[in-house]
Amino acid sequence: MGGETTKPKVAETQYPIRAPAPVGKRITHIYKERITQFYSSGQWESQNLLAMMYEGVASGGPHVHLSTWAAPGLTRPTFAEAAAGSYKPTSVGESFGPSWATHWFKVVLRVPADLRDKEHLEFHWDSNSEAMVWTDDGKPLQGLTGGGERVEWILPDSFRDGKEHTIYVEMACNMMFGNPSGDIIQPPEPNRSFQLVRADIRAVNLDARQLWIDTWIIGDAAREFPEDSWEQHKALNVVTNIIDSYVLGDKDSIKRCRKIAHEYIGANIDSSKVYDSGLTPQVFGIGHCHIDTCWLWPWAETKRKVVRSWSSQCNLMDRYPEFNFACSQAQQYKWLKAYYPYAFDRVKQKVKEGRFHPIGGSWVEHDTNLPSGESLVRQFLYGQRFFESNFGERCRTFWLPDTFGYSSQLPQICRLAGMEYFLTQKLSWNNINNFPHTTFNWVSPDGSQVICHMPPSETYTSNAEFGDVKRSVSQHKSMDQDHTSLIVFGKGDGGGGPTWQHIEKLRRCRGMSDQVGRLPRVHLGNTVDDFFDKLREKADTLVTWYGELYFELHRGTYTTQANNKRYNRQSEFLLRELELLATVASLKDSTYKYPKEKLDEMWEAVLLCQFHDCLPGSSIEICYDDSDELYAQVFKTGQEIYDDIYSLWGISQTVTAADSVPIALNTLPWDRKEFVNLPNGAVGVASGGGGVIDVQPFKAGATKAVTVEEIGDGVFVLQNDQLTVQVEDGCITSLVDRQVGREIIAKGEKANQLVIFDDKPLYWQAWDVEVYHLDTRKVLPYGKTRIYEDGDHRVSVLTEAKISENSSIKTFLTLSAAFEGQQSYVECTSLVDWHETMKFLKVEFPVDVRNTEASYETQYGVVRRPTHYNTTWDMAKFEVCCHKFADLSEHGYGVSILNDSKYGFATCGNLMRLSLLRSPKAPDAHADMGSHTIRWAILPHQGELSATTVRAGYNFNHPIKPLSVPKKSSAHAALSKLPIRLTGDDSLVLDCVKRGEDDEDVSYDSGIPPRKGQSVVIRIFDSLGGRSAGTVSTTWNVSKVFKTNILEDDGEEIEIDHDGTFKVTLRPFEVATYRLQLYPSGGSK
Repeated sequence: MGGETTKPKVAETQYPIRAPAPVGKRITHIYKERITQFYSSGQWESQNLLAMMYEGVASGGPHVHLSTWAAPGLTRPTFAEAAAGSYKPTSVGESFGPSWATHWFKVVLRVPADLRDKEHLEFHWDSNSEAMVWTDDGKPLQGLTGGGERVEWILPDSFRDGKEHTIYVEMACNMMFGNPSGDIIQPPEPNRSFQLVRADIRAVNLDARQLWIDTWIIGDAAREFPEDSWEQHKALNVVTNIIDSYVLGDKDSIKRCRKIAHEYIGANIDSSKVYDSGLTPQVFGIGHCHIDTCWLWPWAETKRKVVRSWSSQCNLMDRYPEFNFACSQAQQYKWLKAYYPYAFDRVKQKVKEGRFHPIGGSWVEHDTNLPSGESLVRQFLYGQRFFESNFGERCRTFWLPDTFGYSSQLPQICRLAGMEYFLTQKLSWNNINNFPHTTFNWVSPDGSQVICHMPPSETYTSNAEFGDVKRSVSQHKSMDQDHTSLIVFGKGDGGGGPTWQHIEKLRRCRGMSDQVGRLPRVHLGNTVDDFFDKLREKADTLVTWYGELYFELHRGTYTTQANNKRYNRQSEFLLRELELLATVASLKDSTYKYPKEKLDEMWEAVLLCQFHDCLPGSSIEICYDDSDELYAQVFKTGQEIYDDIYSLWGISQTVTAADSVPIALNTLPWDRKEFVNLPNGAVGVASGGGGVIDVQPFKAGATKAVTVEEIGDGVFVLQNDQLTVQVEDGCITSLVDRQVGREIIAKGEKANQLVIFDDKPLYWQAWDVEVYHLDTRKVLPYGKTRIYEDGDHRVSVLTEAKISENSSIKTFLTLSAAFEGQQSYVECTSLVDWHETMKFLKVEFPVDVRNTEASYETQYGVVRRPTHYNTTWDMAKFEVCCHKFADLSEHGYGVSILNDSKYGFATCGNLMRLSLLRSPKAPDAHADMGSHTIRWAILPHQGELSATTVRAGYNFNHPIKPLSVPKKSSAHAALSKLPIRLTGDDSLVLDCVKRGEDDEDVSYDSGIPPRKGQSVVIRIFDSLGGRSAGTVSTTWNVSKVFKTNILEDDGEEIEIDHDGTFKVTLRPFEVATYRLQLYPSGGSK
């Protein structure tokens, strides 16, 4: 009905008539600022919570005896070597150095009587450097960080017996981020010393320690929740009550404070039960320890970082049942297995328990811009095989949080490696555009896709802060499709991993979510794969991103450390050829064994050097000393394999005139015709398909096939049947394609023009080149040009230029005689003596071609990028990555720029620009200083981008090798034709020929069962982006053919035609792998 009156309820307490006293509104910001005083060091620490953190401390004799032994030089001795050292007494307060040295300490502990019955005892060590605790019989136990962080090691109960117990501490004279001379990226200080400031036994008041974390997290809620929310006001009330209830010296007051904290964070926060509420979480936490395999420290230190970090994580797993930990990089696991078997066995046990999760599937967390397609494949092949062999499982999630951009072909390669999921976060560093997605399907050019998640907390080294949990939803960009996210927590880059504080903080965050709400509900206990498996249920609703994930930062890494990049490309071509030749040899000659172990050593070295701070050029100088040694060993081992193979067939690697016949070797999968040098200045022409080909003397005709002429002061014309090149003061002022009568150079412009830029990025010197550097362009004036070579087969002109008072360059522009049916190009070889500071050297090619997109070779194909600045997304690509060529084509015609060791490029309108050298001073003060030889070429071509350019790029990087054989020898006839050939669409490339990984006569991995018989694995890809068809023919005795993934798991069986050939049809940009199973007789038909 309505209108009724109800009798009001009488209050149980009488409301006073008169106000007893004034009550003011709390001044919120003052109360917020007060919170950290309760648990911070400084002027209040003798009165605040820190004053009750420890119930007793024992230091010095007779409780802590210290003696030390200095490892000789900068060596890193084993425990056995260290234990045998001659130790001398030392004490807290002493300093140790220099940088990168190692000092071992024998620590004899005796717990005093008044501490033996305390609840929790720890040994604290702080040398302001990294360190490792060892048992007295050589078992690594836990890493220590120093500088007040991770300085504690929990004493075993067995140490409470009043007797002496010995441990060792291995002290590394470096901090978590090396030994920088200023901020962390500055070159290392070589003479740093580290003071031992603490070595004592401590009895910890666990209630006080827990209250510290309680107050920390509730205080964060008071500071970070919005002030228009009741949750913020309640948090401030609770934390204020805690501070007001604390009584110095009264242990019961700490317990009362903790009960007050429970009002806000619940009563289950001291155990994993806090996660058992049954309420649905949004944020899933996973412990992680990102260890850069090299960066501000060398590989040798990384090996110790691994054992320090992972031992600490195993300890945390023993204390926290909800704690799961994921770590990538098979190389690091292999190091742990080789150098620290006890720690590896601990990790292996935790893997078996489902707590320690090998992830990523790759050999290292590699760069994905610069390595070749085959290198990316091998990263996964070697990584997945290691994980399968040692842990019985392959990885399902590709884990690459810190790499500087992501190749468009990664989704396809991931799927071929058995991985459906991908995690990264680096694009959150973009400094121009904000990447629009958190969770999405990432699609390769061939259509392959992976589910990608970028943690919205935007870090892979979260300290598990309240704010990180909050941002895991507040910064989530894909809430329409899915609202869940990962939070990846743990100290990283320099290793370390999660601390107990991280896990305790997350317990309180979860308790807060369940108790009062507002904070996204976090959960621990699941794996990364569990998280992605739930996303997979919604995969068809996720947004898509097609093509590369271009990183709008760190563009200088395409160029920095030029020699390192050169060695990488040379190694990739070397390994391609060696595997092919070794495959042929092992199946042709039963006395020759396929050198699998040597090839694996070479590949693992190359893959290691592709780590995302090594190959990109962003490590300290000693890292490149290390990589130079590794590459030298790769080339040395490669030469040994060549020697063994050539000796089988009586081939000499030198070309001599007496009693020998010159031959050449072509291991690329198409016919070639090139000039080769012969003894006594003679020139030959090598022409033919794959295998050993004849070399015929070059015979000059009545009319020179190529000419050079000075037509004016400093003006020269080079000409062959296809091209006319005009050179003036080192620059190309005209390049005419004589076959179609077309001028290539834009009117009034100069090609092969050297330009230099100021190169001072906002911060990251070796990493970044910023857009404003383009405003500082200066033309380098050449000196006079002169004829350098005027031969029958080749002509060239030489021009010298002074870059500065300290640097100079010589350029040789060369034109060779043209071969009919083969596109000619203008080649430039530059010899640079480079001693600059923060300068960027490039070479420009303004061409008379227009298109809104240019094409750049990438792994297994090309990527097209804008040549305009219509949007900020377009402008952000002012410097991009290419491999062997970049191309600008319009309908009917185009120009390609080839290179043999460069990766940075830009095309702005019709101006093509190849990046040559940088000169950053951090973190390597001497990066790229010295002499460089750089080659590039201008390849004009009729039609759009085609196999002409693709093949020219391969040929330019891998010239035909001149060899010789005795005049009457026929042994080399076995190589006169390679046993396998691909015909059909010329966009198809046969890029790899190798033996099967598990062939019983090849395999030596006891962790993976061998496969009976012999097989050959080949890899083919479509290079131009169209459906392509071809035929594979072989003289090997093939019984079956299977299309496989890149891990060589058999898939579809391919029909073999009656003539022994089989057909292949590939999608645009598809990478296809086939395994040819041979009949038991093996060899050729």
